[in-house]
Amino acid sequence: MNKNAARRIGTTANGMLLAPSEVREFRKKIYTYYRKHGRDLPWRKTLNPYHILVSEIMLQQTQVERVVEKYYEFIKAFPDFPSLARASLRKLITVWQGMGYNRRALALRSLAQTLMNEHHGKLPSDPEGLIALPGIGRYTAGAVAAFAFNQPVLFIDTNIRRVFIHTFLHDRENIKDEDILPLIQQTIDASDPRTWYNALMDYGAMLKREQTNPNRRSAHYQRQSPFENSNRQIRGRILKVLVEESPLTRSQIMKKSGMDPERVKLNLVELSNEGFIRKQGKFFSL
Repeated sequence: MNKNAARRIGTTANGMLLAPSEVREFRKKIYTYYRKHGRDLPWRKTLNPYHILVSEIMLQQTQVERVVEKYYEFIKAFPDFPSLARASLRKLITVWQGMGYNRRALALRSLAQTLMNEHHGKLPSDPEGLIALPGIGRYTAGAVAAFAFNQPVLFIDTNIRRVFIHTFLHDRENIKDEDILPLIQQTIDASDPRTWYNALMDYGAMLKREQTNPNRRSAHYQRQSPFENSNRQIRGRILKVLVEESPLTRSQIMKKSGMDPERVKLNLVELSNEGFIRKQGKFFSL
């Protein structure tokens, strides 16, 4: 049993109600860790909404270390929304190469184009305005609102989920995010949500390294499928081949990619339908 449970006020229709002392102790623990071990990440050194948005899109399903490598390259190539909105598909995919999940790059450019055409190039500061844009889900909308605009919004990601399951819900299974959000609401540091969420995420990253992953007890937990020989790998190889040389025939792409010919054929059709590549006659190109 959690040693703090006896000091809780009780429960509400939305879940457990924490005692003020428990909230204070929790915040102290998170901030103490962050002051000593907080990660030095480039997007934490800026308040530029565009830069923060780029980092959040990049961080979707990608390790932080890999994003750090590509973040500066992307910002240098496309320093603002206007330059990203004008980007050619070839340059966009070339710069994004190695990040994986290339749909994110297309969505990011589409978002920039929408902002330039409909919002005078200005990113909305509220979650509802953000979530209406291409490629932005509820988590990303909340994260951008908090990190770029310091708004005390509620959102949850895998690291935040891990912290709350470990701290308050360690004796439960099949935990839904609806069970966690009331706890986030009770403990959020509304005076500085930007720093608070960064601290939570770093504490959650530490828990993943040092303990059995608490997120395995989440109802939303899913193991990431292997990358090797997956369609993600094949699509990435195809785009890499076409970045290096195009136009190419299907046979040439099959040979240069080194992947299963039939699966290359199927993925070429999908990439063409999704707008990643163009087919003219027997040739494919970016």
